[in-house]
Amino acid sequence: MGGGRRGKLRVYLGAAPGVGKTVAMVSEGRRRVERGQDVVVAFVETHGRTHTAAALDGLEQVPRRRVVYPTSPGAVPTTLEEMDVDAVLARAPRHALVDELAHTNAPGSRNAKRWEDVEELLAAGIDVITTVNVQHLESLNDVVAQITGVRQRETVPDDVVRSADAIELVDMSPQALRRRLAHGNVYAAERVDAALANYFRVGNLTALRELALLWTADRVDAALALYRAEQGIAAPWGARERVVVTLTGGPEGDALVRRAARITQRAAGGELLALHVSRSDGLTGAAPDALARQRLLAESLGGSWHSVVGEDVATAILDFARGVNATHIVVGASRRSRLAAALSPGVGQRVIDGSGDIDVHVVTHASARGRHGRLERRSALSALPVRRRAAGWALATGGPVALTGLLHLTRVNHELPSELLLFLALVVGVALVGGMWPALLAAVLSGLLANWYFTPPYGTLTIASPANAVALFVLVSVGAAVAAVVDTAARRAREAARARAEADVLATLAGSVLRGAEAVPALLDRLVETFGLRGAALLERTQDSPGTAHDLWRVVASQGCPPPSSPDAADAALPVDEHLSIAITSQGDDHRGRSPLSASDLRVLTAVATQAGSLLERDRLREAARAARREEERTATRTALLAAVSHDLRTPLASVKASASTLRAFGAELDAADRDVLLADVETSADRLQALVDNLLDMSRLDAGAVRARVEAVALDEVVPRALAGLTPEQAAAVVLDVPEDLPLVDADAGLLERALGNVVENALRHAVPHAPGQPVEISAGLVEDSAAPGGRGGRRVVVRVVDRGPGIPDERKAAAFSAFQRLGDAPGGLGVGLGLAVARGLVEASGGTVEADDTPGGGLTVVFSLPAAVVSAQEVTA
Repeated sequence: MGGGRRGKLRVYLGAAPGVGKTVAMVSEGRRRVERGQDVVVAFVETHGRTHTAAALDGLEQVPRRRVVYPTSPGAVPTTLEEMDVDAVLARAPRHALVDELAHTNAPGSRNAKRWEDVEELLAAGIDVITTVNVQHLESLNDVVAQITGVRQRETVPDDVVRSADAIELVDMSPQALRRRLAHGNVYAAERVDAALANYFRVGNLTALRELALLWTADRVDAALALYRAEQGIAAPWGARERVVVTLTGGPEGDALVRRAARITQRAAGGELLALHVSRSDGLTGAAPDALARQRLLAESLGGSWHSVVGEDVATAILDFARGVNATHIVVGASRRSRLAAALSPGVGQRVIDGSGDIDVHVVTHASARGRHGRLERRSALSALPVRRRAAGWALATGGPVALTGLLHLTRVNHELPSELLLFLALVVGVALVGGMWPALLAAVLSGLLANWYFTPPYGTLTIASPANAVALFVLVSVGAAVAAVVDTAARRAREAARARAEADVLATLAGSVLRGAEAVPALLDRLVETFGLRGAALLERTQDSPGTAHDLWRVVASQGCPPPSSPDAADAALPVDEHLSIAITSQGDDHRGRSPLSASDLRVLTAVATQAGSLLERDRLREAARAARREEERTATRTALLAAVSHDLRTPLASVKASASTLRAFGAELDAADRDVLLADVETSADRLQALVDNLLDMSRLDAGAVRARVEAVALDEVVPRALAGLTPEQAAAVVLDVPEDLPLVDADAGLLERALGNVVENALRHAVPHAPGQPVEISAGLVEDSAAPGGRGGRRVVVRVVDRGPGIPDERKAAAFSAFQRLGDAPGGLGVGLGLAVARGLVEASGGTVEADDTPGGGLTVVFSLPAAVVSAQEVTA
């Protein structure tokens, strides 16, 4: 068809069964037929719904392919109907209606999934109209399972549906769908009540409907982005409100995020995007703890976090906003002084100038051009240590004077250019020692002294020659410029060194935590070691009234001696959140000469505090998950135990009751042979009950760790016959022994080994012999020399094999066969509660041996016991 043309795919997406996807698909096909187009029904499943069947009347249907599928050996095969792909390709219609895109084809089909069949039709140039429910999308499978409690086995990859040329959402309110279900339009009458009470609850349907709407909206949004990219449209289209809030890690960040969230909530379907722009040199980044806190706040308000790297912050913000098709940008009011704002526009003003059609919101805050800005400027002036700043000011005032005196004494040996160069070198030196402002003072003072002493006319500030005036001006200007450059470079170098040191500390802490078994104690231990602390503790508030004088604190984890028990008792308290805090006790000046923690140290410690809170939450979630898994396993065990025991107790008890009742009612009338048969039934049923109770007790003892093996040297040719002593004559006849008498003794508990062998043999007789009549169960033993095995026995082990010719166990289920209450498909007709192999493995492992399952050549299961050979040989014992 179509000379290589690929068919188009149209998908009808629904939130749940019964919303009308199939009817909508068939109606679309009927409309195309009425327009004269070639349409066939490749496969539509009516599920007994009269409305669907009526909609198909008059449409051409391609005959289906019948697949005969054997459900189990010996059972009547099941006939399934599937879409006949070859017939559809041979018919070669223009349009094909294919229902249930996520359907799994019957075994033996050419493709495993129906969506793969659809791909063949599309490749052949046939347009396909199909249906799928949102719960069958692969990416939503886990979410749907959490909502409904039902995991869908049939799924379709999201990319298959997203690649469709058209997706149409078939929507229906939960109440309307439940009414349709109650009227019998979805399921048969006997299934309606169960469906309404379980899968089709209002909450489930509402959540599924929301998933379908959001998934479809995301697909439409992606299509819009693709169209804008293909058409080269850079201007934002306000089809959906997207608010970008810019964050620097400053104190105004929380207010900006909350304001942006309120703007987002004004329109339904709005999206909040928090953006942080990092400089490529990494030297002007914000405190990591502040950014982490603002990220958590943005995500808690439904936003997403984004981080980009750019040299120009304003340009990076605008590029990001246009890339995500943003409609609003939220920035904070500048913290720069009015003088700095007058000299150059800030980031906010540049964003406003380049925003175009994007609305820019400038949010004022307490730190805007206020005290915070003054503190920043003051910190900039005092970035150097006190000693260096003092030395810089002293050199700035005394250096030019000393250099002037030296040059005045030797003025016959040099001229003005050389003198100005020496003054310039002094200014650069002052900048290196004391920073920007001392260097400016040295530049001005050097210019005045050079003018007074070395520029004609001498002794005055008058300059006779214009060239000398230019030289002095250049001296001051170049000195100031060089001082600024040197100061900036020095600051950047210090910032880089500090950032590298902080990164090394954080990397070391993170590495130790990842390698440690317990994250929080490991983090505190590295914290104490790295910063030389006396103690550190993670404290948790136990009162519900934070901030009061009666707050009580509990030590979650601590390191050092003695750890602080409350924030008030510590030298510094680093809050994680309103309930958690890290309290530290530093060494102080009187302990090994260490001074109190610096501001840089506290910044790193604050970031570590945030990490400690996350680690604590992670550990608690892990423990909760482990507890949930243990409880789930216990629940599953109890359920399996009750189900199995209820069946296996009922049968022998019923037999005992029936036999006893018959003996009591008709005992005098029965002959001796009949009484013996009834008494034998009672005895056999009692033995079954005894075996069941023994297995349950053994399993409980193994789970509780109460099994204590008495390991000694035992002979297998004596243990194996005792393990088979409880078999009936018919069962014993189905067992073949091959245990040589000259085998070495094995180290084992004879009683436990007997029980284990008996359970495995009984399991083989119960499950294998009925499937392979005439094939006995073989028990063989032999010595294996393993030179690589450790220990003083030279690696000698005795291997016992219990071989049957039954159906065997698939490789993926061999491990599960040794778990408790595993029947592997034999329930409920089988006997026992699925404890035989589990008890056998537990008993042998308690004796120091191993039990494994292997395949029998030609079919069947071989259970392999591996036991260590005893040091004393059988010959030595006989001697």
